[in-house]
Amino acid sequence: MQLFRFANPDLLYLLLILPVMVLLFIYYEIRKRKAIESLGDSELVNKLLPERSAIRPVVKFIILLAGISSLIVALARPQFGSRLEEVKKEGVEVIIALDVSNSMLAEDIQPDRLTRAKQALTRLIDNLQNDRIGLIVFAGDAYTQIPITTDYISAKMFLSAIGPEMVPKQGTAIGSAINLGMRSFTPGEDKSRAMIIITDGENHEDDPVSAAGEAVKAGIVIHTIGIGSPEGVPIPLTVAGKRDYLKDKDGNTVITKLDEEILKKVAVTAGGSYVRASNTNIGLEEVFSEIRKMKKQEIESKMYTEYNDQFQIFAGLAIFLLLIDFIIMDRKNRKLANIKLFRYKI
Repeated sequence: MQLFRFANPDLLYLLLILPVMVLLFIYYEIRKRKAIESLGDSELVNKLLPERSAIRPVVKFIILLAGISSLIVALARPQFGSRLEEVKKEGVEVIIALDVSNSMLAEDIQPDRLTRAKQALTRLIDNLQNDRIGLIVFAGDAYTQIPITTDYISAKMFLSAIGPEMVPKQGTAIGSAINLGMRSFTPGEDKSRAMIIITDGENHEDDPVSAAGEAVKAGIVIHTIGIGSPEGVPIPLTVAGKRDYLKDKDGNTVITKLDEEILKKVAVTAGGSYVRASNTNIGLEEVFSEIRKMKKQEIESKMYTEYNDQFQIFAGLAIFLLLIDFIIMDRKNRKLANIKLFRYKI
């Protein structure tokens, strides 16, 4: 369900030109000030250039930035939902459990395990149509990040903010993620439900195989994706602005290794498949091709099916601001400066 959206959200990337414009303006103003100072004494220069204004160019530039921003937003076509309807689709429910422990910062998968997994999940969400998706993050414990939904835009927004710092307890509790996932599906017996666990498999907290056995009793299929290398690599950290590696209490560098055996056992126990990720392929497409073979269920959701454009407001504001910017001059107007609306007798 979406109340507000942009019809052309990709055009919002044009807003990135604004900081570039600011930097160019600052550079130009510094060059101009140095050029004027090179002419001589500042008081004498100001007398020779009485129409010069220091504040007008800044005001004009701020108005120009606001006008361009409004124009870009107008081109992106902001819309508000105007008609809410109950929509029935056929699909499956999928919960993705993503490991966000510190070991997922290892760089044996470029740029690092976690970033690569998030990139693959974003591409997967872009290709979803009728399926419902939920997201669980886990480290030493598991937490619901996105409840089961068909709002793919919100799912991608929350996904982009995920990192190890969001969980208070470090570790890798795969069993907790499975148990939470079981409670997160829509209740009902005749449902097609699947979980995808993305992790390096270094489980230190619980018994994920037993949890997978409970999941299969509830009719939940679990697929696992192992991300990392069995050989092991150190975990990079930034300490006081310097790059370092995670160390244990004895000062030894911690090496994180992919534990494929535990992930294979979880997948086999829960009737799913195991895929090992690589730099070129995380494995989500292979897993989802298996999920799409499951029996589709009727999914009901309320969605806005009609939207009203609101770009006119921003287009009008852009035209007004750009017109003001055109009218305001860089220099003081000598004729206007001589006009005195109020005269006082002394």
